[in-house]
Amino acid sequence: MDRPKMLKLPEVLEEIEMSRAAFYRLRARGKAPKLIKLPNGQLRCRRSDLDAWWSSMEDAA
Repeated sequence: MDRPKMLKLPEVLEEIEMSRAAFYRLRARGKAPKLIKLPNGQLRCRRSDLDAWWSSMEDAA
């Protein structure tokens, strides 16, 4: 069984073409893709969560 693809925050920011500051503003409003905080404090985003977020952005447009 394959583990779900986990993206690092810089990879997410590059894909959605957004600055870190803009991403955190979006996150503060509850509009950003779901992130997972690892025990070491790093953030990850599941590929499936990012894809779902993209879909929700298309629906909202």
